Amino acid sequence: MKIRKIYNRIAVLRKERGISRKDLADKIGVNFQTVGYLEREEYNPSLDLAFRISECFALPIDLIFSTEPLKPLSQQILEYKKEKGE
Repeated sequence: MKIRKIYNRIAVLRKERGISRKDLADKIGVNFQTVGYLEREEYNPSLDLAFRISECFALPIDLIFSTEPLKPLSQQILEYKKEKGE
């Protein structure tokens, strides 16, 4: 079975919050190089790691990860709020 590519916003979120790769790695319990692999989409996270990243950024997993190329975050947040009736 072919492994599908997982797209993510880790780099954008990390830079937006002023967090270094090392700091994020320490918070989620991985090597800083793993964060680089994830950001370059060279490595798909385990489900547990995806949840740890989601918790670190306090965002739903589907705003960080996708199996399809991601829309701009601002657009996706607006759509998410409309779906939730906010």
